[in-house]
Amino acid sequence: MRRSLATSLALGLAGALSLSALPAGASAPTATSVLGAAKKAIAGESGVHIVVAAVSGKTSNKVVADLGAKTGMESVTSGKAQATVKVTDKAAYIGGNSTGLTSLIGLTAAQVKKVGKLWISVKSGTSEYTQLKTETTIAAVASILPNATGTALTTGQAGTSPLYILKWTVAATSTAPKLSDTVKLQAKGATLPVEEDETDSAGSGSTKFTKWGEHVSISPPATASTIDISKVTG
Repeated sequence: MRRSLATSLALGLAGALSLSALPAGASAPTATSVLGAAKKAIAGESGVHIVVAAVSGKTSNKVVADLGAKTGMESVTSGKAQATVKVTDKAAYIGGNSTGLTSLIGLTAAQVKKVGKLWISVKSGTSEYTQLKTETTIAAVASILPNATGTALTTGQAGTSPLYILKWTVAATSTAPKLSDTVKLQAKGATLPVEEDETDSAGSGSTKFTKWGEHVSISPPATASTIDISKVTG
């Protein structure tokens, strides 16, 4: 259930702002207006901390990420498999155990043997780097948002914090079961995600978004502990 490296696993709170309690003359929010505000708010953020917990069949999955505007890090654990992606402005780096490099990253056994305990380095300017940067920076967060069509908007509350709640489903395909999704966003201040919950016949996942505005600085591994991707896949 992950959309990027591990899935887009990637909102269980609620807000005190009822649609009937808006100031006189104010327009009631719609799914379209809330989604537009959320995309704008996400794009303006410098960073966010994300924790995903999911179960697929009998396998437990966890993702921990710190995504910045231009840099980020994401660590994925799925059963015994583990993989980490680091993105700096000059390169991206992929590391993990042998199971993670095969099942999560997609390397062959022969390629994993070449990597050993090194980090795979991917230079900026390549298509592979662009993909990793897209999935491991703040831009990835907007991917959890649905289209307005077919999305229901309600409101709720987490403690004293009002929330917008978006709910929708994704029809089953030949390769994926029907998915039910709920995203909860702040209804006061910037319209930012706080939680996402996903459920399908294979399992469920919950994503928590905290530390909006954090500064994300990623240190690359030592050069001696890296291997260029061309030497792995070539």
